Parts: sequence; structure tokens; C-alpha cells
Amino acid sequence: MSGGSKVAVLLVTAANVRASSQLASARAALAAALVAAPMVLAAPAAAQSETPSEEEIEAIERAMEQEGSGNPTGLLDTPPEPITLDEALLESSGERIDFEADQLAYDNVADVITARGNVVLRSDDRSVVADEVVWDRKSGMIFANGNVRFVDERGNQLFTDSIELTDKFEAGAMEELLVALRAGGRLAARSGERGEDGTVILTDAAYTACAVTGEDDCAKDPSWRITADRVTYDPEENRVQFDGAMLELFGARILPLPGLALRTDGRAESGFLVPNIRVSNVNGVEVSSEYYWRLADNKDLTLGAFVFSEVAPMVSAEWRHLTEKGAYQITGYATSSSRVADFTGVPTTESDPRGYLFANGKFQLTPEWSLTGSIRAASDRTFLRRYDLSRDDRLRSTINLERIDDKSYLSLAGWATQTLRINAEQGQIPVALPAFDYRRLIDDPVLGGEIQLQANTLSLIRTEGQDTQRAFAGATWNLSTLTNFGQVVTLTALVRGDVYNTNDTLSTVTEIYRGNEGFTARGIATAAVDVEWPFVGEAFGGTQIFTPRVQLVASPKIRNLAVPNEDARAIDLEDSNLFALNRFPGYDRVEDGVRVTWGVDWELNKPSWRVKANVGQSYRLEAQGDEFPDGTGLSGRVSDFVGRAEVRYRDFLKFTHRFRLDKDNLAIRRNEIDATIGSRRTYMEVGYLRLNRDITTVEDLQDREEFRAAGRVAVTNNWSVFGSGVFNLTGADEDPTFSPDGFEPIRTRLGVAYQDDCIEFGLTWRRDFITAGDAERGNTFQLFFALRNLGFR
Repeated sequence: MSGGSKVAVLLVTAANVRASSQLASARAALAAALVAAPMVLAAPAAAQSETPSEEEIEAIERAMEQEGSGNPTGLLDTPPEPITLDEALLESSGERIDFEADQLAYDNVADVITARGNVVLRSDDRSVVADEVVWDRKSGMIFANGNVRFVDERGNQLFTDSIELTDKFEAGAMEELLVALRAGGRLAARSGERGEDGTVILTDAAYTACAVTGEDDCAKDPSWRITADRVTYDPEENRVQFDGAMLELFGARILPLPGLALRTDGRAESGFLVPNIRVSNVNGVEVSSEYYWRLADNKDLTLGAFVFSEVAPMVSAEWRHLTEKGAYQITGYATSSSRVADFTGVPTTESDPRGYLFANGKFQLTPEWSLTGSIRAASDRTFLRRYDLSRDDRLRSTINLERIDDKSYLSLAGWATQTLRINAEQGQIPVALPAFDYRRLIDDPVLGGEIQLQANTLSLIRTEGQDTQRAFAGATWNLSTLTNFGQVVTLTALVRGDVYNTNDTLSTVTEIYRGNEGFTARGIATAAVDVEWPFVGEAFGGTQIFTPRVQLVASPKIRNLAVPNEDARAIDLEDSNLFALNRFPGYDRVEDGVRVTWGVDWELNKPSWRVKANVGQSYRLEAQGDEFPDGTGLSGRVSDFVGRAEVRYRDFLKFTHRFRLDKDNLAIRRNEIDATIGSRRTYMEVGYLRLNRDITTVEDLQDREEFRAAGRVAVTNNWSVFGSGVFNLTGADEDPTFSPDGFEPIRTRLGVAYQDDCIEFGLTWRRDFITAGDAERGNTFQLFFALRNLGFR
């Protein structure tokens, strides 16, 4: 045997030392003709063996002669000059590549290196796996054959039967290939090649984000795919461009997609979004579409157009920008259509420019300072509902400068509200500017407790109503301790001084909200003791916690009615505020006198189950003043009973019930139920609220009764039906101002949808039963459509 044969066999033996244990099977399938970094082959340390001894060479020759191999490497018998693996594979300069294979041979006459069996080439995050790799060093071409998988540094994969590579590891021609993008989605093509500029060009290609195998690992047709005559992949830009693209849905060609492009790194790409189709009673047939324009990595613009069969078209724009200090967005809609201009007396109709502006953002100026703002403004009260953009009944614009550290909080804010209620007067809605709040924790404890200082100012200005300015300063001391018997004892003391200035008090209709004209001062002092005593034990196969609680609160008489009530009007005794030092929601009203509050909490935890319940009541030494209207549950010496019950079973069942019972006859004054049962695919949600307070003197505390329901039923693995409804059950005896009849649907919805791992579409029918100006009651039909991994809906 020649010396050349001996060297080749030696390389085979050395390569097996490392490769056989690491790659039992190299499965084909790699897809990404996507790498352009220069690389050169370098064998691992195990394959770089020293020159063998004479005994080793003779043993190898005897073994080969016994097998009748003759010249197994196909090398010529003429003895070439000895060559090592380092010289064969590292002659070019460039990036190092680790090399593994079951067999390795070098033909020094043809200058060809051949690796067979579980061949793996690695360089940083890039790799190639194949059954065989042949490097023709004269032409500089590398040929990988059999179950080829090629992974680029971005994690994209290319699967093919054969691929041509340059000695810089750049992909060339490919046949019958599949590209699996790391961001999701797959590209398949009849053939592919690399262009001179480094881009990969695929012909007769198809793209989908759907799985191509089922749960049983059998092949299946994707729900949708995009076919194209030509697909260009730019690895530097991480961009895939389609030419002649056509959307196929369940095998049917339904929609051309000119100019379609997507990114392989998951980031957004400029292009048209899928249109929306809607049919409404007011606007007729609506077709809307948007163009997404990605200007840079930190900013984009979306332009939209809405075409209606019954009214003039509408345009929209959304600008988003991420800066070094924060982010903001601006959204606007504009059109011209007829609207109801006067809701008092005989309504009049006008045709004017109409629109809506919404902008918000937050900027972190320093680690402590931040600025937050929001603007919401509509041209009129019915525009948002008319074009189904929002069903809010008010729009609030705010600005807030904050400073937060571990010991203090400062806020300088302002806000303005635009009412969208038909019968409300905009002049009665205040503008708050400025609204200032500062709080600070004292570093050193006082008598073992924590002290917090607070200063607050607020100015409310109305164009047609009462103006109010308020300022106060106060301090709160709080100490919580655990006794030797396990009781949690909390001591609290609060002092505060208030100053109010009020103008035009007679313009406020509700007398108890007015306060005195001009300047008014008052002082507040409150002390409280709160004791909780939890008991823990086993019950019903789980652990229960039983916690009785008692609270004593004392405060001298406070001049509540001498100052206006701007922020504490929605008073109602609930389980959430039973033990609050002040059951009023704001600062303008404060409870006085001496009261004792008791309550009991009970909780049971067991596998899959959690049950919680509480109930409580308050007793006063003397009755509260007129600031608590009859029906709030707090007007007498003894309050109503309040409580809550919760039941939860895994993620299948959740039930919550809140209640308030009249102290005299146990009549239900508040009854609120929220329940959810089912899985994510089939479920039912039910909500019920009844407020039976019998308060006729305060407009903020009218009685209400409402029922709402929503549900979804999975008919098959992919198809489902869904629906929802909101119903006003208020009777005329409960709210005579709206003249309700006891059952009045507000809005209902019904639809059918299809959803799998890569597509969602369906049809929704909605009916509105309330007419508000030109936003008339009627039916609305909407077709929705969403494709995964294409970034549009």
C-alpha cells in the first residue's frame, strides 16, 4: 500500500475517535440558504493526530489486506508527499470551523476532501449537517449531499437534499428546499440560488406559518399559504420579498398580495394590512384598509382609509415613536358627515367636519422624574359611537409630572373631561388645574411607628358652575405589631388641616354638595385601633383560616357640610371599604364620631379548591349627619351588613358574590354576582348587579339593575360560536328619570369563528338598541380575518 493510502486511512481512523459517540444519527432537513460570513474548515483536535509509528502502519495495512479493500480511498498508487490533516484543511485563511464525521478521506492527487457519515460542520452559531460533504479544493466548491440541514447565525434553518457551498461557506444552488424561519413560518421552493449581491433567490416558492404536520406527526395541508413566482431573501436585512404573491385559503386562491414582504427576525415590515369589512345600519357597507410604514426601528406610521356606501369616506393615521427618554403615540380620524347638532328641544342636523384625536405617552426624564400625558378629544358627542370607535361616555385628557423615590412621592397634574352624554352640560364638567400631591415617609420611627406627611392642593374650574380650590396638609402615624398570642394589632393616628375657597355655590343643584361661599377652614383628627386574630387548622381535607377582626375609630365632629363635595360623592358601604378609616372615596368628606366595626374572614384551601367569605357591620355611638343619605347603608347608628363570598375551582370555575343587607329587615340593598365557568375554548360568563338603595335626593346614587352574559362553545376543534348581551332590568319605580320598562336590551352580539394554530376568521352580528343622535340603533355585521406571522388582522 502506498504512503498516500496510509495517510488517508490514518485520517479515517483518527476522525472516528471523536465523531462516533457524538452523532448517532444526523437527520436531514435543513433550510436556509442564508449565510455569507467567510469560513474555512478546521478539524477538531481529535482528528489532528501525530504521524503514526511503523507498528501502527503495519497493523492498518494487514487489516485492510484481510478485508480485500485494495485501495479503499480511491487514491493513486504513486506515493505522494506526506500530508497532514492540518495542511489539507487549513490552507485557506479565514474563520475556524469545527469538523466531525464518521469517515474522512483526502485524495491528494485530485485535491478533494471527502467526509461521510453524520458530517457536522460548526462555526460559532452556524452549522451544517449532512450525510456527505465533498470539498474540491481546486474549484473552491463544497458539496453537501443527503439530508442536509444548514443553520445560520440567526437561527434560520434550511433543509434540502443537496447544496453547493463556496470555500467561504456561502450557499449556491439548491433543489427542493425548505426554509424554517426562526421568527416562525416556513418557505418551500423548487430551486434556489445565491445572487452576486449575497441575496438568496427562490423560484416557485410557497410560505406559511401553519404547522405542516399534525399531532400524529403525519403531513397535513396548511390552512393558508402564500405562493409566489419568486422570493428574494436578504440575509443582511433579514427581509423576504415576494413577487407575484397570492394568498391561498384552504387550497383556494382568494387574494393577490402585491408588494408583500416580511422579516425573518420577527420585526415589522412596511406593507398593506388585511382589509376589514363591516355592514351597519347607519353607515352601510364599510371597507377599511391600512398601510403600515416602518420608518425606523423606533418609529412607524399607519395610514388608514374607510369607505362607506351611505356616508362620506373617513381617513385615519397613527404615529408611534420610541425616544431615548420614553414613547408616545398620536392617533386621529377625520371625515365629514351629518350629525345632530342640538339635543335640547327640537334636534337639528348639520353636516360638518368631524373627527377624533387620541394621543398619549410617557417619558422617564431621570430615574426619579417622569412625565405622563394623554389627550382624548372628539368633534361631537356621537362621532365615536357612530363609527364604532369607542363606547365611552366621557373623554379625559391628563398631564402628570411625577417624582418617586424610596421615601417620597410628588405629583403635579391636571386634567380636563369632555362629556359624551347626550343630556349632560359640558359647562358643569370641571377642569382640574393644578392638582398637586406630595407625600413623604419620615426616616426615623416615632414611638415605634411610621410617620407619613402629606400636602395636597386642587383647583376645579367650571365655565357654567361652581369653582372650588382646596389645600390641606396632614400627617399619619401607623404602627403594626404581632402579640405573643398571635393577634395583629394596628394603631393609627391622623391629623389634617383643610382650607377651601368656593364661588357660585348656588349653581350646584344638590345642596349637600355645595359648601359655604368663600373661604372655609376645618381641622380633622382621627385615631384607630385595629385587631385581627387569625386561627389556622385543618378542615374538609384542606386548610382553613378563620380571622375575626375588630376596629375602633374615633374622630371629633367635623365641618363636613361647610365645605363642597367634589370628590367623595359615590359613597356606598361595601366589603372593600368596611374597615377603611374613611368610607368616603375622596378627601372632601370625612367620617366623624366614634364607631366600632366587626368582621369575620374565613378561607379554605384544598387541592384544586379555594373558598373565601367575609361579613361585617359597624356601630356608632351617635348617628351620622346628612352627608350620608338614607340608603347608603351608613346613615344610622347601625350600618347595614356587607360581605362577599368567593369560590374557585382550578381555572374552570370562579364565582364571586357581593352583598349588602338592610340592618332592619335584611332586604337586599346590593346584590352583585360575577361567575365564570368552563375552559378557554368553551365557557360562560354571567354578571348581575342590583342596587336597591331608594335614594331619590342625590343624582349620583340612583338605583340600577343590570344583567350581562357572554359565552363561547367549541363546536369542533377549530369552529366555535360565541355571543354576549347587556340588558337593563331597571324598573320605573327604581329610576323614573329614564322611564325604563324593567327589561331593555342595551347591546347583543352573536358570531361564529374558526381558529387554528395560524389563522382566525369569523363573522359577528351585533345589535344596538339605544339611539344617541346620529348613532342610531340597528344591526352591524363584521367579517374579521387574521393571519399569524404576517403582522396584520
